[in-house]
Amino acid sequence: MIVKRTINKDELKDLPKTVFPGRIHVIQSEMETIKAVSYLQSQPILGIDSETRPSFTKGQSHKVALLQISSEECCFLFRLNMTGLTQPLIDLLENPVIMKVGLSLKDDFMMLHKRAPFNQKNCIELQEYVRQFGIQDKSLQKIYGILFKEKISKSQRLSNWEADVLSEGQKQYAATDAWACLNIYNLLQELKRTGNYEVESLPSSQEEEVNTNSAVVENK
Repeated sequence: MIVKRTINKDELKDLPKTVFPGRIHVIQSEMETIKAVSYLQSQPILGIDSETRPSFTKGQSHKVALLQISSEECCFLFRLNMTGLTQPLIDLLENPVIMKVGLSLKDDFMMLHKRAPFNQKNCIELQEYVRQFGIQDKSLQKIYGILFKEKISKSQRLSNWEADVLSEGQKQYAATDAWACLNIYNLLQELKRTGNYEVESLPSSQEEEVNTNSAVVENK
């Protein structure tokens, strides 16, 4: 497999769309949260993401409304605007045995910490993790496009995540983002295990620039 270092918007636009193929569960009560977390606690690796209602007024902000946590088969959408960040979820985020994989996790956790204090453990930040495979892009959409030749739709990103009822489009978007993080990590782990990949060669002029920059860093 040839791993591209970057992908441009035109290439991305022409790729087929991917959607989460598993079951999506919307969680909006304490009892549902307990049952969902009981299942998630049995999984070794989870993909996570969050959504916050966008603000179009200067100075106005909202708390994180949705926490998405996905296994390969199921994605749970925890409606934190209805339930809050409860102890079962905190226990899951603090569990050192279960790996949590996401992108821009610093931002996700910063928002989640505004709901309740906790100390997240065993987390993988994909923006950093993909560098060892030569990938320079940092967006989930581009990283996924590079590795799977499919695109993740972003059409629901600025929708109202505090709506009384989430639309089918919102649910699919939210689940796909969390699952995609897990999918990326699993593929990269498999490539690392087998060594069955090659990083795309740079044009000679860019290769020289990278080598020069590396030399400058080493000399500091």
